[in-house]
Amino acid sequence: MSDDATEESKSATSPAELLLIFLKLGLTCFGGPIAHIGYFRDEFVLRRRWIDEHAFADLVGLCQFLPGPASSQVGFSIGLMRAGYLGALAAWIGFTLPSAVILVLFAYGASELSGPVGAGLLHGLKLTAVAIVAQAVWGMARNLCPDHERASIAVVAALIILFSTASVAQIGAIVLGGLAGLWLCRSEAPTPSGHVEIRVSRTVGLITLGMFFVLLAGLPALRGLTSSTGIALFDAFYRSGALVFGGGHVVLPLLREAFVAPGWLSDDAFLAGYGAAQAVPGPLFTFAAYLGTVVSPEPHGLAGAALGLIGIFLPGILVLLGALPFWDSFRRRAGAQSMMRGVNAAVVGLLGAALYDPVWTTSVHSPRDFGIALVGFVLLVAWRAPPLIVVAFSAAAGMAMTLV
Repeated sequence: MSDDATEESKSATSPAELLLIFLKLGLTCFGGPIAHIGYFRDEFVLRRRWIDEHAFADLVGLCQFLPGPASSQVGFSIGLMRAGYLGALAAWIGFTLPSAVILVLFAYGASELSGPVGAGLLHGLKLTAVAIVAQAVWGMARNLCPDHERASIAVVAALIILFSTASVAQIGAIVLGGLAGLWLCRSEAPTPSGHVEIRVSRTVGLITLGMFFVLLAGLPALRGLTSSTGIALFDAFYRSGALVFGGGHVVLPLLREAFVAPGWLSDDAFLAGYGAAQAVPGPLFTFAAYLGTVVSPEPHGLAGAALGLIGIFLPGILVLLGALPFWDSFRRRAGAQSMMRGVNAAVVGLLGAALYDPVWTTSVHSPRDFGIALVGFVLLVAWRAPPLIVVAFSAAAGMAMTLV
C-alpha cells in the first residue's frame, strides 16, 4: 500500500466528496448489482483503501442477506462509515441520480437510443460488465478462497445458483456457506481485519427496524382506510422494495404485479421501461422513477418519480440501519469469523455464477465479443486501468463492430 493510499484511507471524507465519487460510479456502473460490487471493490478496496478485502466481503454478505438492493446498500454503508448520515445520503443520491434522471427522460420520450450504432453502444457497455465481474471474481477468489475448503464452498454456492431457479437461492447459498464455514474453517486463527466504524447506535438500529415493520404492515391498512392514490402508490413501491431478496432483478415481477395488474399502466409501457432500465448505469431499482413518471394515478410525472424512488429504496435502507450497529461486533467473534469465512467464500461463488449467468450469457455472443471483454479484463487486471477507461473502450468497440 502506498503512503498516499494509506493517508487517504485514514483522512476524513466530506459528504460533497462522497457525492462526487458516487456520482462518477452512478454514471459508469453498468451491468447490474453484481457488477456494481466489482466497481465498488476496485474503487474502495483497491484504489482508495477505505475498507479491507475481508470487511468488504463481510459487508457484501450482510447486504445479500437483507431485503433491498444489495449494491445500493453497500454504497450507503460506505458513505455512512466515511461521513455519517450526510455521507450515506450523499452516496445514495450520487449513485442513484444518474440512472433515475435518464429513466425519467426516457419516460418523457427525450432519451432513446435507436439504430445499429445505439445498439452497438449498449452492447459494448454490457461487455464492460463481463470484464468488471471477471476482475472481481479473480481478485476476491485469490484473497477469500486460498484453501481447498473455501474453494469448495465457493464452487458449491455457484452450483446452487446455476442449477436453481428459486429467488431465494442466493440466501440459501450464503446460509449454507456460513454453516460450512463453522464446520470447516474453525481451526484457523482469526483473520486480521481493519476496524469499520459504524455511525449508528443500537437505539437507532432498533427504531429503524421498528419503522420498517410498521410501514410494511401499516401502509396496506392505511391504503384500505383512505382513497388516496398517493398512499396506494407509495405502498406498492414500498412493499415491492421490502420483499426483494436476491438482487434487483427479483423486484421486476413484484412491480409488474403491483402496477400492471391493477391497470395503472400497460404491459407494453412496463416492458419498454424495463428494457431502458437494463441499458442505463446505476441500480436497477431506479426503474421506479420511470414507473412513477408514467403511472396513471396521481401523483405522476416528477412527483411520481420522487415518490417511487423514496418508496422503493426506503425499506432496504431502514433494515440496513437496523442491522449495521450489530454487524461489526458480531463479525469479530471467533465463531462468527469462522462463519463469515464460509459466507465470504459463498459470495465468491455467487459472483462466479453471476459471471456466467446473466453477465456472460447476455453479453458474449461471438468471438469479437469475447475479444472486447478480454481486452477490458487485461486493462483492469494487468494495466490497472480505471473502470472509466474500460467503459469508454468497450462502448467505442461495440459501436465500431456495427460499422464493420
